[in-house]
Amino acid sequence: MTRTITVAALQLPLPGPVQPNIDAVTALVEDAAAKGAQVILPPELFEGPYFCQVEEEALFASARPTAEHPSVVAMQALAAKLKVAIPTSFFEREGHHYYNTLAMIGPDGGIMGTYRKSHIPDGPGYEEKYYFRPGNSGFKVWDVFGARIGVGVCWDQWYPECARAMALMGAELLFYPTAIGSEPYDADLDTSRMWRRAMQGHSVSNCMPVIAANRIGSEGDANFYGHSFISNEWGDLTQEFGASETGVLIDTIDLDRAAKHRAGMGFFRDRRPQLYGRLVEDI
Repeated sequence: MTRTITVAALQLPLPGPVQPNIDAVTALVEDAAAKGAQVILPPELFEGPYFCQVEEEALFASARPTAEHPSVVAMQALAAKLKVAIPTSFFEREGHHYYNTLAMIGPDGGIMGTYRKSHIPDGPGYEEKYYFRPGNSGFKVWDVFGARIGVGVCWDQWYPECARAMALMGAELLFYPTAIGSEPYDADLDTSRMWRRAMQGHSVSNCMPVIAANRIGSEGDANFYGHSFISNEWGDLTQEFGASETGVLIDTIDLDRAAKHRAGMGFFRDRRPQLYGRLVEDI
């Protein structure tokens, strides 16, 4: 019998404060679950506005340990109620350390594990290095609903090494919660096409679907450009939003079809890791 999994990406404005944002995400998760979605992806750091536009020490107070974070607690209860998996992005505090973290919440409401964002951007409007330590968890994959999924977080999505590492760990689908939009230093720069193409490239070179969720709307000086999507194992867009829609993208993935394509293309057979040492040299 063919293995399938139904996935969803959420797109919505997230201007804050915390509870209205969580309520808005909850409503879309419930909608996605009612339509048959099993793994439901909200955008990055959805508990409030994207605070990394500025460097403000008072904002560290919004971080919480994993088990105490309001986003995590709310999604745990929701996942258990709906019997779905929800990769949940949040601002983590561990002692005196702070991370941009994802909790993989399983369909029983339990936390299957956490992944700390590996690649941390730093630039006008995206000053994440002020807030977050580089992740120390290593890349992660999880088994849910008979599939193995990998999850990167936002800036991770630009890195082919991240996608390939998760694929080599057995991932069959790649998920990316994101918060990305306008560039304050260049009003004419729209990276939305590059953003999609980078992840579609991960679909092509790893022969597996990619699911990306982004926020929309204006927050401070930023205008988040949406364009959430689902691509198949050929990199074709099967579901997509533009820059302003609020809602749910849903697709049912044929895992066996993707596996057949992945084997037939031979990309993993023909790898030459003994030649790739330059990739891990820190210069």
